[in-house]
Amino acid sequence: MTKDELTKKKVSAISLGCDKNRVDLEKMLFKIKEKGFEIVASPEEANIVIVNTCAFILPAKKEAIDSIIEMEFLKRKGIIEKIIVTGCFPERNFDELKENFSDVDAFLRLRDNDRITEIIENLYGAEKTKLKQGIGRVVTTPASYAFLKIADGCSNACSYCIIPRIRGRFRSTKMEQLVDEAELLVKNGAKEIILVAQDVSRYGEDLYGESKLIELCKKLVKIKGLKWLRLHYLYPENVTTELLDYMRSEEKICNYLDIPLQHIDEDILKSMRRRLNENETRDLMKKIKKDYSDFVIRTTFIVGYPGESIKANTKLCKFLTEIKFDYAGFFPYFREENTASYFMKNQVSQWRKILRVKRVKKIQEKVFNNKLKSIIGQEVEAMVDGFDSLTGYYFGHTQQLSPNTDFGLNIEGENLVVGEIVKVKIVDFDGNNFGGVKL
Repeated sequence: MTKDELTKKKVSAISLGCDKNRVDLEKMLFKIKEKGFEIVASPEEANIVIVNTCAFILPAKKEAIDSIIEMEFLKRKGIIEKIIVTGCFPERNFDELKENFSDVDAFLRLRDNDRITEIIENLYGAEKTKLKQGIGRVVTTPASYAFLKIADGCSNACSYCIIPRIRGRFRSTKMEQLVDEAELLVKNGAKEIILVAQDVSRYGEDLYGESKLIELCKKLVKIKGLKWLRLHYLYPENVTTELLDYMRSEEKICNYLDIPLQHIDEDILKSMRRRLNENETRDLMKKIKKDYSDFVIRTTFIVGYPGESIKANTKLCKFLTEIKFDYAGFFPYFREENTASYFMKNQVSQWRKILRVKRVKKIQEKVFNNKLKSIIGQEVEAMVDGFDSLTGYYFGHTQQLSPNTDFGLNIEGENLVVGEIVKVKIVDFDGNNFGGVKL
């Protein structure tokens, strides 16, 4: 097959999992686009479909398997020609996947992402062509914002987490490269950049011997046209007064803290290999609430971790009512192979985990409903992300609502522009989205 014949093929992609995984896919799509392929939204319109998978916990693996099976069905019906599976799942279960999904044409390990166009050429027996050098992304988020992955892997070695085995140790991207990538994203329309990594607070430790997150932010906020900069996944031990003060002083940085705490019980934290103990965690949260009361705090907790007693779970419940987090996510513990916690005794039964998750969610829902009283009626700045023709509303987010993570925001108004920051009055909440009226 000639190059011209090959590039008439259309490519579609399904992205699963975290925003870091999304960035990997966007870089692959850029290479594909540079080769001359047309990228289409629907797999049914494509010849080649990339399924970019997650394998962090059991539900993520199930979602990946369901997506692969669906694409195999389309292939057997003759709708698509080739299936390529990328992301964390092939990295974790390469041989197993090859054995069980015979209709998949290629499984790519993470190190092979840069070879995506070469893989496609091989699948069609096409002549090899050189790839143009350069950075770029086919952004799959609304045009108003984009994610910037500043590091890959993780070195924290939490007892329940498989990420270090899949992604390797924490590896920062050079600062100059990140600034260039961010400038390109802003040039292409992004008004907000969201920094993502397994732990952004450790950025630069491996390259420069110490955290350089603040220095990186100082360079990024200088980019002309950038309106907001957001930090995702700050591990609690590195949320310092210096960082908090800098965030408050820089108007472009959202006063938004995504801090995964995972639990509050002393014994559980120690078993999880978390680096802050119970008292240190409490002190940090109280300090933020007292001295940085204008900051929004999002966190996550694991419920039903091995050895979690009724007393420990009750302590978590009380912690929620004491701190009153703005947003909190709760996950039942999943027993993942090749993690330290997999081999621990005192595993909590599935039905107990389900009950405990319901319990903590109910408490957090009550906390949030009480906060709603002060949120409704607020006048806030909102970034317009797009228009939903089905609802007839524009949609967007605020500095206090991280896109693709927190509740949505529907905006009633006319002739709004994507990426525009407008003044909005919050008027209601339907359980999933806030409703706002442009002032």
